[in-house]
Amino acid sequence: MKLTFHGGVEGVTGSCHHVQTAATRFLVDCGMFQGGRDTDAKNHAPFAFEPRDIEFVLLTHAHIDHSGLLPRLVAEGFAGPIYATAATCDLLKVMLLDSAHIQEKEAEWRKEARSRPPNHAKPIYTVRDAERTLRQLKPVAYGHEFKPHEALRCIYRDAGHILGSAIIEAWIKDGSRTVKGVFSGDIGQPARALVRDATPVHEADFVLIESTYGNRLHRSIDETLKELEHAITDTLRRKRGNVIVPAFAVGRAQEMLYLLADLHRRGRLPKMQIYVDSPLAMQATEITLRHMAILDPETSQVLKWARNQNGIDVHFVQDVEDSIALHQIKRGAIIISASGMCDAGRIKHHLRHNLPRKECTVLITGFQAAGTLGRRLVDGAKDVRLFGIPVAVRADIYTIGGLSAHADQAGLLGWLKHFNRAPAHTFIVHGEPETAALFGEVVREQLRWPNVTVPQAHVSFDL
Repeated sequence: MKLTFHGGVEGVTGSCHHVQTAATRFLVDCGMFQGGRDTDAKNHAPFAFEPRDIEFVLLTHAHIDHSGLLPRLVAEGFAGPIYATAATCDLLKVMLLDSAHIQEKEAEWRKEARSRPPNHAKPIYTVRDAERTLRQLKPVAYGHEFKPHEALRCIYRDAGHILGSAIIEAWIKDGSRTVKGVFSGDIGQPARALVRDATPVHEADFVLIESTYGNRLHRSIDETLKELEHAITDTLRRKRGNVIVPAFAVGRAQEMLYLLADLHRRGRLPKMQIYVDSPLAMQATEITLRHMAILDPETSQVLKWARNQNGIDVHFVQDVEDSIALHQIKRGAIIISASGMCDAGRIKHHLRHNLPRKECTVLITGFQAAGTLGRRLVDGAKDVRLFGIPVAVRADIYTIGGLSAHADQAGLLGWLKHFNRAPAHTFIVHGEPETAALFGEVVREQLRWPNVTVPQAHVSFDL
């Protein structure tokens, strides 16, 4: 059996793992690369395998860095099923269409601006490709065994990352032997809002473990909420400005709404005017409410309370005209908008109008990949360029790292410690190079696991 890493290594995006046995070939995830100057080139580059040869895809969750190249895979000949949890399938119905729409619009702009090589002026995929992809989705339930192939049986476990996120346990027949692999996907931080904690796994012959925050510890949830409370009350009451929250439309936007409602319920935040300026976030919120059964039990109590209170006013903004109208609000607004790394979408407009104002605050609540606008703000940039125009950074920038949907080093180690014995092979993926290397050393030293590898792109391993 051969395992090849075509993405989600040497960085935190583009997850794509290729498994080949004598009987079958399949992928775990097929994600888009995000952030950095070479992103376009990576997303347009030919696949390192023949899409027609892939029999099926196992998908860990809906985030675009794990799912975003599925329509391109389909466009180039992949015709097999895509297995994912039911909630992930629902999210993909809006996320992949949204992504395809963005690809088409950006391709039009590039063609007019002639700002890219000719092959990059074409969309990575189209809305039609995304629609074809959606017809290949096959929903599966947490904890139920299914067989994508006669040589493979799988069980999806809750990863505690976002709605529908999964850890994949896979028993792979290779000739006369069966090898068990575990693909962590993205592991959530324990005891966080909305989602349940990641499900422990106890046995594996090989493991792929993410390492996004494998080099650090998040602040405790109590410290995090105190910082969030201070940032909002200081901005709304003392500075009398706006709070701008770049947030991933799926997961982080819903968590922020939950936390704001809960803090107000407990008397820690004042009455608020909240604007969610992302049609995708509105759709994702509606989908979240349809899947209450798989959320953390406390969530439903807070949401029921919020529906019957007038202490927070939440406005979902869809039309472009209504989004533009938000620029006229000079104080008292909390604006949650995508993208979460500040590199696309409506958030860039809100930053252009609020970054230069010292009475405003920007809350960074999620991971910011190298090369993104969000990363530059986190790193302390004094000015940035938006739409080709220099913009001074006078607003306060708060990095609320404790809200991350990814487990920190302790959370990742805590999940790995549930294994009864060391896997024969452990692969550290989904981390920036220095972070992945450091986390690999931590796993070797603290868990005393042998054969811990930080793989490079397109390198294969015989298992």
